[in-house]
Amino acid sequence: MAKRDHQQTVESTGHMRVSANFGRRFALTSDDTPEHAVQARTSGKRLRPVTGDRVLAHTLEGESDWLITRILDRDNELVRPDARGRPEVLAANIERIAVVACPSPAADFFIVDRYLAAAQLMGVPAIVVWNKSELGDAPEDALAYRHIGYTLIETSAKNRSGIDTLHAALADKRSIFVGQSGVGKSSLINALCGDERQRTADISHGSDEGKHTTVAAQLIVTTSGIALIDSPGVRDYAPSIQDVAHVGDGFIEIARAAQLCKFANCRHRAEPGCAVKTGVEDGEIQQRRYTSFLRLAQLTRQLNEGRY
Repeated sequence: MAKRDHQQTVESTGHMRVSANFGRRFALTSDDTPEHAVQARTSGKRLRPVTGDRVLAHTLEGESDWLITRILDRDNELVRPDARGRPEVLAANIERIAVVACPSPAADFFIVDRYLAAAQLMGVPAIVVWNKSELGDAPEDALAYRHIGYTLIETSAKNRSGIDTLHAALADKRSIFVGQSGVGKSSLINALCGDERQRTADISHGSDEGKHTTVAAQLIVTTSGIALIDSPGVRDYAPSIQDVAHVGDGFIEIARAAQLCKFANCRHRAEPGCAVKTGVEDGEIQQRRYTSFLRLAQLTRQLNEGRY
């Protein structure tokens, strides 16, 4: 029997968006009907879509899966180094990053800084969300983000405190929730959606570290039209930065002060005439943020030299 012409097997085709990525399996939605997802696979191993990607895909006669044939150009990528130091894309076409921290598990503000640096380097606005506020007010390290220029929203997914404020802050852009495991990203999305859209888990009592509940980044559109990407929790994170000289660009206050340094290639460590060091000494730049910058610069140097 003669093989059918490929065109005869195509039932429908169109521009779709990846709403979930499960390794070699994907969920696709259209921007017109985000509530309806279809399952998909790729046409080859070289295609590696991530959540948020715009793709070309079509159905095939006799198959329930759609076939992804092309990834359209990305506006941006949220990237981290993989185990070998190579860039790994976590999500694409992001319009805002919401970094979530909380009292339990204890907030690691160095991780918060690194996500904020990633957003700054991507040219994407970011906000900081202090969740589980019923357990304690935001500490000074969290409040300091307001002084830098970031929006800080205190929320409680448990009693819905601050949810309306967060809802308003997320209204106009496709946002990704990032942060440590157990900080309540999925619970916040449930609160914003008004239902239990994302599975949640309790804190591990043995380690005070959050359990990994979200296993893959998933794009959810609420009934009010807010597009949210829930990402798996992390125990560590670093942006993938190709040149250590650009690390300072990820810290708003350091990048601003660096313009006044005596030398254009100042590393802000022990160079004479360093406006960043002066800012730290004068209290205009928080010492912890400066330490965070130094740590990320050192890690970036190690990653780029293959010693991580």
